[in-house]
Amino acid sequence: MNLKNVVLARKIYLYLAALFITSLVVSNLIFQKFIYWYPFEWNLLGFTLFELSVGILPYPITFLITDLISEIFGQKKANQVVVAGIFASIFSVLIILIAEIAPAISNSPISDAIFTKVFSNSPLAVLASMISYLFAQFIDIKIYHFWKGFTNGKHLWVRNNFSTFSSQFIDTFMVISLLSIFQILPWQSFWGLVLSGFIFKVMVAALDTPFLYLFVGLFRKKFKLKVGEEINLD
Repeated sequence: MNLKNVVLARKIYLYLAALFITSLVVSNLIFQKFIYWYPFEWNLLGFTLFELSVGILPYPITFLITDLISEIFGQKKANQVVVAGIFASIFSVLIILIAEIAPAISNSPISDAIFTKVFSNSPLAVLASMISYLFAQFIDIKIYHFWKGFTNGKHLWVRNNFSTFSSQFIDTFMVISLLSIFQILPWQSFWGLVLSGFIFKVMVAALDTPFLYLFVGLFRKKFKLKVGEEINLD
């Protein structure tokens, strides 16, 4: 690969990493607002479905990006982005804690009480998210590369969906469990939130498959990659 393409590949990797980290950090900051993602309320076995934290909306993007990085740049680069996301999330918590300690002035549009109400649970949310995220993302990458090797780099939809379905259930179950243990979410909503989150993530994973094919196809064409071939940025 010529120098011009190497520079372009590094730039693409940087932008993908930026999208990944932004999606991850933002999801932890906005999680306390809940919505219905379906026009009306459903109940299944006594559990209310389709209730979601808005924090889940950018989260599936992270799995699409790690799958894309895994496919084009390899497992090592995907793992590096995951670690960078952890660092960024921890750093965001430190900034929030410092901002909460600093007293608001009398004419501040946001008072100390409102700021605390919005952000006080963010450190616990980040902790819960990071624990579940670590398991889910590394499992997603591991399963993705298992299927990539098993299919000799073919059937992109298989590794994209099978890796995401497994990791998303683990992520949803663990993060709702931890938020319930921390008493941020009520236990009576546990299974409803788990099922709602998992169904939503599965639907998004299925819908993002064409986009994965599109971007992988564009990158392979641009960098003249064979099926299963990866760009080495080291």
